[in-house]
Amino acid sequence: MRKKIAWAVLLGLGVAAGVVAWNTATFSPEGLAQANDIKLAPAIEPDVNAAASRLGAAIRFETVSNQDPAQNRLDQWQGFQAWLQATYPAAHKAMQREIVGKATLLYTWPGSDTSLQPIILMAHQDVVPVTPGTEGDWKHPPFAGVIADGAVWGRGAVDDKGSLVTLFEAAELLAAKGFKPKRTIIIVSGHDEEVGGTGAQAAAEVLKARGVKSLFTLDEGSAIINDAPIINGPAIMIAVAEKGYATLRVTAKAPGGHSSMPPEEIGTVTLAKAITAIHASQFPARLDQPAFGTIEALAAEKGGLMKVLAANPWLFGSLIKSQMGSSPAGAAQLHTTIAPTMLQGSPKENVLPQEAFGLVNYRLAPWDSSADVLARAKQAVGKLPVTFSWEREPREASPVSSTTSQGWKLIRAAAEAEAPGAPVAPFLVVGGTDSRYMNDVSQDTYRFQALRLSSKETKMIHGTNEHISTENLASMIRFFTRLIATSAS
Repeated sequence: MRKKIAWAVLLGLGVAAGVVAWNTATFSPEGLAQANDIKLAPAIEPDVNAAASRLGAAIRFETVSNQDPAQNRLDQWQGFQAWLQATYPAAHKAMQREIVGKATLLYTWPGSDTSLQPIILMAHQDVVPVTPGTEGDWKHPPFAGVIADGAVWGRGAVDDKGSLVTLFEAAELLAAKGFKPKRTIIIVSGHDEEVGGTGAQAAAEVLKARGVKSLFTLDEGSAIINDAPIINGPAIMIAVAEKGYATLRVTAKAPGGHSSMPPEEIGTVTLAKAITAIHASQFPARLDQPAFGTIEALAAEKGGLMKVLAANPWLFGSLIKSQMGSSPAGAAQLHTTIAPTMLQGSPKENVLPQEAFGLVNYRLAPWDSSADVLARAKQAVGKLPVTFSWEREPREASPVSSTTSQGWKLIRAAAEAEAPGAPVAPFLVVGGTDSRYMNDVSQDTYRFQALRLSSKETKMIHGTNEHISTENLASMIRFFTRLIATSAS
């Protein structure tokens, strides 16, 4: 009997080893189309010094979106938009310009073949504030638009005036050369992306009313990462989805009273128990798309043990999740995150609160919904006497866009021209972009900027010493000229 069991175990191990070997030998990332059939338009080399000077001028317009709209300076948006018109005359002559919402720009470059689906290109005008008291930490003043050390410095250099200026640089180069698109090109430049994107939402409503269904939308959100995970080298990370956003208000009511005579149960204690229970009930990690697509693509490039693991998630799934989940950034790709961020109780230290509440912020993975979030929170707190409400209407995660479509291949081809030999991987944006509003008017939505950044350099976005190298400026201009000319010819 023991011999039979031993033989069965050996046979099982042999079969498993054979499956692992076969899967590894035949492994390639699933559903990730190459761009070999795309005939890429030739590059137009820009005058990068002139482009850098123009980006510096754009940064000097303080189009800051503050949390309190009353603090915003609308004259800065008006000045910036007038500057765009004066600076890029050929592009503005070729395109029809509209203002929707409060100050969002909607451009249409009409194509000669109306049977072709248009493309939508996006880049927002507004920037985040500089944290008060940190101005002195900047190498150059944040709104001076200084050109130094081979880079343009200032708030918005990367997020997102760098994209907007290079998009217009490309449009100007093409229009000045007499380029006539066959496919209509639509440019949407939101004025308030950093505080919710009502402008992009208004633009999407206009396009929807006109019956627009674009081949693809392209916005900010990812880049060519010089030290991509797994391979620790350059990779073209094209984001195909972004997480949703929801904030849950958890409220505990209580009688209140004087702190010198506290009852057995206090509202703040009940709230603390509820928040702790919610945070402890984390969503499980999942090897699902697009996060697993990232792992597959980079593991295929890395080879060796990583390829073995990625080719056999049925056996090594737990190990992959453990390794990727060892950092906050990696873990965020694999599940809906839960972050208690704000608490409020009594307005005075010796007063028991009649109501205590906390806010819990969720970033929803594409496979979870706000209904799932609420159900999990209720289950976590059990019979604790708390109530729930959404701080504002939740935003569900975006659909996951195709990695085999014509739009994917066009973007991939233009990106590969700027990073020859670098692997291409799908990616999940854990934050939010204006492109989320284009889902109803676009076949697919992608998020990518053709600039090279290390993971360390990405921290300057919304931080101190934001800057963009002139090499990245040139890359982004070439990328946009190629993408527009290839897509619309």
